[in-house]
Amino acid sequence: MQRDVKSLIGFTMGATDGEIGKVEEFYFDDETWTIRYLIVKTGGWLSGRKVLISPAALAVPDWKNETFPVNLTKEQIENSPDIDTEKPVSRQHELALYDHYSWPYSARIGTGFYGGMGMMGMVESHIPLEEIIAAHDTRDYAGDPHLRSTSEVTGNTLHAADGEIGEVYDFIIDDTTWNIRFLVIDTGTWFPGKKVLISPKWIKDIKWETSSVIVEIPVDMIKNSPEYDATKPLPETYEHDLYTYYGKPND
Repeated sequence: MQRDVKSLIGFTMGATDGEIGKVEEFYFDDETWTIRYLIVKTGGWLSGRKVLISPAALAVPDWKNETFPVNLTKEQIENSPDIDTEKPVSRQHELALYDHYSWPYSARIGTGFYGGMGMMGMVESHIPLEEIIAAHDTRDYAGDPHLRSTSEVTGNTLHAADGEIGEVYDFIIDDTTWNIRFLVIDTGTWFPGKKVLISPKWIKDIKWETSSVIVEIPVDMIKNSPEYDATKPLPETYEHDLYTYYGKPND
């Protein structure tokens, strides 16, 4: 099922022996557009420390009660590497994190992550940094240049082929594979009250220094595209219809 990231903020994360804390944001890889970590703000038991949890650690979520169970103990999390989420996450930090939890350096995703540590399948999820981690290459101390925060990208301006058209408002993810399927674009300043979806596959370039997302789609085409309503589930035909509207292949 496809879900918007904003609706997942505040979900409780539960270890095998008690509550860990609340989900505050997500980190994703801007090359594969896959969620790499859930950022969880712990409660009083860890003085509000923030911890990074890979989707590989998730059991089946309890959507009704807004809970993400994980196959980790509170002791494991308490003794995990202390990573300052206010600074870039370095390769050394990720290596230490993967080693501490015994997470696989390279995940193969078939039916999804749930069940613990990634379920083996026929489709490889190519995450470049994981190959570097596997090689124990920690030369980049400044942080992974492809690891982005959803809150950091929210508010970036969408530039169409012939002008600005809106801002990144949210993200739609596949709750099985944790791939980002769409960026939700708020056209409020340009066309009040309308939100539309853009696939990461259609992005020509992202200029992080100017907070700009660039697509080669005309403004009018985006303006007249099927509207997205966050209060309603996406119809089964929505994605097919959207790709058809833009004349894009849906591989």
